[in-house]
Amino acid sequence: MKKRVLALGLDPAFVDSARMGNFTPELVRAFIEQQIDQIRALGFEVESCLVDAGDTAEAEVERLLRSHGFDCVMFGAGLRDEDRLMLFEKLLNLAHRLAPQAAICFNTNPEDSAEAVLRWVSP
Repeated sequence: MKKRVLALGLDPAFVDSARMGNFTPELVRAFIEQQIDQIRALGFEVESCLVDAGDTAEAEVERLLRSHGFDCVMFGAGLRDEDRLMLFEKLLNLAHRLAPQAAICFNTNPEDSAEAVLRWVSP
C-alpha cells in the first residue's frame, strides 16, 4: 500500500503579486502540481490542498484529514509566512490533533517538496 502525503500550500491566488515577480498564479500553480507529480513518481499517494488565506482553509484541511489517513503532512513555505502565522498555527494544530501518527515536514519552496517528504517517510 502506498504511503499517503497531504501537501498543504497557500493557493497562489492569495499571494501578494509583488512577491511573485513575473509569475502568474496559474503558472505557479502549474509548477506546484509538477512538483507534486514528482512525489507521486517516487511511489507516494499525494493529496494536494491549496488553501485560501483563511476563510475556508481550516474547514478544507479538517475535511481532508478526517477523510483519509496520512503518513506525512507537508506544509508549504507560503503558509509559514509571518503574515500568516495564525493560519499556519491553526493548520499545524489540526494536523497534530487529527493525524497524530503523521510525520510533519516543511519545504522551502515547491522545488524541494520531494526532499522534504523523503526526510521523514520512505515510499
